[in-house]
Amino acid sequence: MPHRKGSFMNLILTYIRRHIGMFATALFFLSLETLADLMQPTFMSYIVDNGVKGQSISKILMYGAMMLGIAALGALGAVMRNIYASRTSQQISMEMRSDIYRKVQTLSFENIDRLQPSSIITRITNDVTQIQNFINGSMRIMMKAPITCIGAIALIILQTPKQIPMMILILCISFLLIAANMGFGYPRFGRLQRKLDRLNEVSREFLSSVRVVKAFCAQEQEGEKFRSAAEDFAGAGVSAMRVAAVFSPLINLTVNAGIVVLLWLSGSQDNGQIGRLMASVNYMTQVLFSLGMVSNILNTAVRAVASAGRVQEILMEEPAQKQAPQAKSPSGEGGVSFCDVTFSYAGTPEPALEHVTFTAMPGETIGIIGPTGSGKSTLVNLVPRFYDATSGTLFVDGVDVTLLSQEKLRAEIAVVPQKALLFSGTIAENLRWGKPDATDEEIRRAAQIACADGFVQSFPDGYETNLGQGGVNLSGGQKQRLSLARALLKNPRILILDDCTSALDATTEASVLSMLRKQCSGMTVLLISQRISTVMRTDRILCLEDGRVMGFGAHRELLDSCPVYRAIYTSQIGGDRHE
Repeated sequence: MPHRKGSFMNLILTYIRRHIGMFATALFFLSLETLADLMQPTFMSYIVDNGVKGQSISKILMYGAMMLGIAALGALGAVMRNIYASRTSQQISMEMRSDIYRKVQTLSFENIDRLQPSSIITRITNDVTQIQNFINGSMRIMMKAPITCIGAIALIILQTPKQIPMMILILCISFLLIAANMGFGYPRFGRLQRKLDRLNEVSREFLSSVRVVKAFCAQEQEGEKFRSAAEDFAGAGVSAMRVAAVFSPLINLTVNAGIVVLLWLSGSQDNGQIGRLMASVNYMTQVLFSLGMVSNILNTAVRAVASAGRVQEILMEEPAQKQAPQAKSPSGEGGVSFCDVTFSYAGTPEPALEHVTFTAMPGETIGIIGPTGSGKSTLVNLVPRFYDATSGTLFVDGVDVTLLSQEKLRAEIAVVPQKALLFSGTIAENLRWGKPDATDEEIRRAAQIACADGFVQSFPDGYETNLGQGGVNLSGGQKQRLSLARALLKNPRILILDDCTSALDATTEASVLSMLRKQCSGMTVLLISQRISTVMRTDRILCLEDGRVMGFGAHRELLDSCPVYRAIYTSQIGGDRHE
């Protein structure tokens, strides 16, 4: 992408402007340090030409004291430069990560699916680190290198004016090598970051599925997958580093050759000029060091440019879902209506839902059933606008959801997913996600409705029991009941239960659903289940197959009119009873 380097600089400058004071202070101390470094060889030439030649101890001591003072000043500049450079780069990286995180929170599921979670994690961590290293290096090295290089060249010309053609030749060759280094390195570092994405994806997949891997003794298979990703990453790293390995020595060779030529051409100088010759050699060494620094920081810059393009992609990402200019608020009644809704996931040829039409009246409980892959979870994900319909219209309280405020819409909805998601912290802290200011009594009441209070009270610390990451110290059924309690604490108008009782035994599930019917009669409930016994007692049932509505009505109506529903009933319960 031709605009990426410009975007990179714009991105960097945007964050530097926020800390221009610290950045300028770092550059001031950097200039002080560089000036001190440049002055040392000149004073050394004074010691040799004026002190040693004239055998003047006083001049040797005077110039030596000056060199010591200049060195102390340079050391002070280096210390202060490091402090301000590190503080500025760390602050910028913190703000950049925060901005990416906030941006991701505004994106829809469609955006996140396209960007991929593993890649987003890499961009927040590794890519920002590359940019941070570049900013830190810019204040510590990048600014110092050209100042040192230009100053050293100017002083060489003053010391030995006849070396101007040689200096021009050396600089031209060095800059050509540096440009070639960047040209060859940029695409390789971009590929390196993509391979790191893949490595993170494989690692994340294994760690999140480690129980399944061990249960199927698939460690060797997963290990091979990880080795393949690691080898690809290592190969991309070797390819990227090989560029620096080739060009950096060539730059060093060019400048060292210049030093040899300088010494050869200065062979005719008299002994009175030996100090100037020493100074010129020292300055040539500084030029070599500066060009080496430029080469190294440009290698970092090449990697940072590749990383910045990936960071910029997230920061410039347009949310797939747009907020209406004058977003409305739901009336709070809880009615849900699908009108000829079709939905397709990005990159898939077949729609997940096709021409779905039905209405859930306020306070009504709708059971949703169908074979695996029939679109049940996809359907309920449209209600809180996790995704938007490809065509057709979804209404909540009689208003098109795309015209409603997302925040206020989701405030009226609670979702209990099939895979219970809990966070590190206490049980009470997890439940208060539903209502941050909930009292202990409200928490316990919600847990009682979800049939979770009993097992929570059996813990020594009760609701203050600490949970591991993802609630690893709880069973699947316990996590599902706590997730349900968290949703009930929110007291929503629309409650979405996405097969959230799948880990419960039949008796516990019956108790949970019975409590829900008694305590949540005013809520509109969309209840997904694979069990016919769960949905048959709801007000009406929506039967799906391959994303299409095969039947909608009461249990007995569907037994008579819907072959798909009747087949599910027969396979689970048997017979032709119309209960």
